[in-house]
Amino acid sequence: MKRILSFVKLLPALFLAAILVVAGCKAAPRLPPIDGTALYNYITKDNDYTKWKMWPGKSALYPGREPHGAMLTTYVTDNAFSAIQGKKGKIPEGSIIVKENYMPDRQLAAVTVMYKVKGFDPAHNDWFWLKYAPDGKIDVAGKVDMCYDCHGQQKDNDFIYTSSLK
Repeated sequence: MKRILSFVKLLPALFLAAILVVAGCKAAPRLPPIDGTALYNYITKDNDYTKWKMWPGKSALYPGREPHGAMLTTYVTDNAFSAIQGKKGKIPEGSIIVKENYMPDRQLAAVTVMYKVKGFDPAHNDWFWLKYAPDGKIDVAGKVDMCYDCHGQQKDNDFIYTSSLK
């Protein structure tokens, strides 16, 4: 009987502790499926990527190179930002990199995206590639040979050119 009474006395404290734990927890963001349209909607409608952090050490309209454009602005999810800034050696699963590609006259030419999805393409560090036009029309998505051929030269840097991850 004493055990039951002791437990009953603890119930309000246990209940309060449970509420505080639940209130402090944030639901993990739901990531998009491996689909060009779903990813486009995720970065433009569900999450405004232009409010994400820019690649560490880069500002808007930094000098670019072909095939991406004369000027670039690169946004990354928080988990990618932390890995880049912390020199973790690779970008974690669930990360998204969005690169705005500009012409010399500062007109947006395209937006290219790298999305790391576990098991999508182990030979290429599980990157899902997407390129869409300024109007949102998807030019290429998925396993893109042109992306592999170029970014493959940076295989030891998780297929990334923008800066060293180590």
